[in-house]
Amino acid sequence: MSTQTYRIGILGASGYTGADLIRILSGHPAIEISLLVGGRSAGRPLAEVFPHLGHLPLPDLISLDEVEWPGIDLDLIFCALPHAASQEVVMGLMHATGHSLLDELLIERREDLVAATQKDIRIIDLSADFRLDDPAVYEEWYGRPHQAVALQRGAIYGLPEFHRDALRSASLVACPGCYPTAALLALLPLLEAAAIGPDEIIIDAKSGVTGAGRSLKESMLFCEISEAMHPYGLGRHRHMPEMEQEMAKAAGRPVGLSFTPHLVPMNRGELETIYVRLARGRSADDLRTILAERYADEPFVRVAEPGVVPATRHVRGSNQCLINVFEDRIAGRAIIVSVIDNLVKGSSGQAVQAMNLMLGLPETTGLMQAPLFP
Repeated sequence: MSTQTYRIGILGASGYTGADLIRILSGHPAIEISLLVGGRSAGRPLAEVFPHLGHLPLPDLISLDEVEWPGIDLDLIFCALPHAASQEVVMGLMHATGHSLLDELLIERREDLVAATQKDIRIIDLSADFRLDDPAVYEEWYGRPHQAVALQRGAIYGLPEFHRDALRSASLVACPGCYPTAALLALLPLLEAAAIGPDEIIIDAKSGVTGAGRSLKESMLFCEISEAMHPYGLGRHRHMPEMEQEMAKAAGRPVGLSFTPHLVPMNRGELETIYVRLARGRSADDLRTILAERYADEPFVRVAEPGVVPATRHVRGSNQCLINVFEDRIAGRAIIVSVIDNLVKGSSGQAVQAMNLMLGLPETTGLMQAPLFP
């Protein structure tokens, strides 16, 4: 591996995904974290915001408008800002023009952001702002027109197992959502092989509370979450068009998808139980064989041994996805279980995996931590 060191910035470093980016990158042999932008936590040492990271020699958190863009030397930026905020910041960084002024909550010195593009900074966006190919679909599901349409069309969807070659030359990467990651890894090979029906896919998904972000919300209080589980986004969760988009590409036609997410009282982890109709002549064992063959050489996706039921504890803290297939009692149907850590393979770890490809580094660098147990 090259001995070159790459300078990295993280926008949105005070959130859960930002914290996991810092945790993972701090042990990466080719990375120097040179910029931490923290919104409401600006001006505070990292040790105050995340005491568990206080031993690391890292810069203090600053606000976005404090960054001296023309003078800072960065190779890549992780943008872990909220949905709808990333696109305007990235638009400036990637020298898009002809759009509305940046939101005053982000930055008004747009000319400084534009100057930063002279350094060819590459960007990995962890929000939903660049995941959807069609701006009209984005507007329908997110309730506002996209502010960086030209960039949206040029973004690479950052699921490494299926877009590895494109990621190597990408300037802007849209890191997949956590729910889509677990679902797509389980379903894309089966849709490509026409082994399941594309019209009757049901995804029952459950995620740890970190999936809802770190901002203060009444529904996220301990007494609201503890000893309880609840569905949300019923029939119209914003990850649905992202999943349908990528599944349709694999199937070669539109898909029919029912998806219901639930929050469960755990910090991290995600489990999806997926119900599918088998194609004529196919069995549950066939599906498992297709998946096992597709992922035989993949470092971060594993098909469990027959009969082993994947659980979130099997992947916690790791960049692993564990999948298995089971025969349904109803003839002609199968049940697939897919588990990931929503903050690692579902977000920050997958983003680092994409970064390694973009920078020409071995894909597994900094990501081979074994799952935490118990």
